[in-house]
Amino acid sequence: MSSRANPVRGDVVRVRSKEEILATLDADGTLGSLPLMPEMLAFCGSTLQVAARADKTCDTVNWTGMRRMTNTVHLVGARCDGSAHGGCQAGCNLYWREEWLEWPDEPGTPISRTSETSAAGVTEDELRAATVQDGTDGSDQVSYRCQATESFKASFPFPRHNYLQYVNEVRNKNTTSIAMLRSLSILALNHGLRLSAKLLPRRIRIGDGMKYPFVRGTGTGERTPTLGLQPGDMVQVKSRDEIMATLGPDNRNRGMWFDAEMLPFVGRQARVQRHVRRILDEQTGKMVKLSDCVVLEGIACMGMYRGTCPRAITPYWREAWLTRVDDTDHVRVASDAKKKWLPLRSRRTGTGDRPSVMAD
Repeated sequence: MSSRANPVRGDVVRVRSKEEILATLDADGTLGSLPLMPEMLAFCGSTLQVAARADKTCDTVNWTGMRRMTNTVHLVGARCDGSAHGGCQAGCNLYWREEWLEWPDEPGTPISRTSETSAAGVTEDELRAATVQDGTDGSDQVSYRCQATESFKASFPFPRHNYLQYVNEVRNKNTTSIAMLRSLSILALNHGLRLSAKLLPRRIRIGDGMKYPFVRGTGTGERTPTLGLQPGDMVQVKSRDEIMATLGPDNRNRGMWFDAEMLPFVGRQARVQRHVRRILDEQTGKMVKLSDCVVLEGIACMGMYRGTCPRAITPYWREAWLTRVDDTDHVRVASDAKKKWLPLRSRRTGTGDRPSVMAD
């Protein structure tokens, strides 16, 4: 095991060989209950930067809040392509155990050694077989198993009042002191709002008992016209009021939730990266079909309202929340940005909860 400190954001590491990584796994293809996914083998031998330490993660399986993880990082550009999971298009940020990584100048030595005693190693074929399991609900639909579906098992309870986590986030360079103070202020405000909802009459509650930033749909959430967007098209995210008008009282448009973590990108211009037509339901492992759903280049959740979670999930956008922009307009806006500040918010790629979705 290397004598260096744990890798932090910006450090350069190398993914170990396929044989070395497979040897760390138990019979289920996991290490510390975290599965190695076949999609990750394509990165073996690659030298990549650490995007963030994954010392915590948001629970999108049981929605219990923030969960603690150990000896785990996210790497820049290392997202799942879904090739071993029915073509899932979620593009999740992969979790990497330090046992699967090495320092480039210390080949053959894992950054951390596993404390697991049950590691017997698996073959690649066994690893691929472990990604699919028969449905247990009597249906013929395939149920998959991946890091997203198993993240709850691979993590531990991590209450927000454990303030050391916030200090560590700054030490590990996951975030800045200013961003952390902003996040803590929001957490404190929402704690006060929860108390007011319990103790005060409704007529004098701040925000009517909702959490900051007080997202509430003002429409019906019914189907809206689409733009026929294609990858590479330039779009601009609509204003907050325009988006709220497309949402029902549950903040959903035809089952797709508009998450508060998407608000920092209001007014932002970006290109359409891809359509998302199928993803795995993280609670059941079954495939969910989608329509009118796109991902935008360079936009990922920053965890602004969820304690700076480093998961960097890419939000899903309905076309009703976007406006098509001509490339000529984009050039003009970029030129104007050199002369004055534009309200495009932070461009930092961050993290948080994926907007939950339902089948269309």
